[in-house]
Amino acid sequence: MSVLVTEFDFELPKGYVDPDGSVHRRGVMRLATAADEIYPLKDPRVQNWPAYLIVILLARVVTKLEGMSEVNAGVIEGLFSEDLAYLQDLYNRVNGLSRQVLTVRCPSCAHDHEVEVPPLGGS
Repeated sequence: MSVLVTEFDFELPKGYVDPDGSVHRRGVMRLATAADEIYPLKDPRVQNWPAYLIVILLARVVTKLEGMSEVNAGVIEGLFSEDLAYLQDLYNRVNGLSRQVLTVRCPSCAHDHEVEVPPLGGS
């Protein structure tokens, strides 16, 4: 019997710096639901500025950030660009929205091959 993994630990490359100057790097992201993808489309911030969608999405699915009582849109807005890109990539990978292809070298013939890595939590 296979178990579906729904939460994924992560560590931000730079980390969120809170107003007190503390850096928060470790967190947890959960799988997105249909509601996570649909409800933000009704948010006026997204309707006025479609690029804001990723902020709302990540604020919904990032459930923990070490030392923070909550993760909201303001926290996501305060991330460094590298951390935002990291979380966007993680979101796409764990939700099966992007192919993960690696180049591997055969130890016998030394030929390079591209191999697609199955999605996390998949069967």
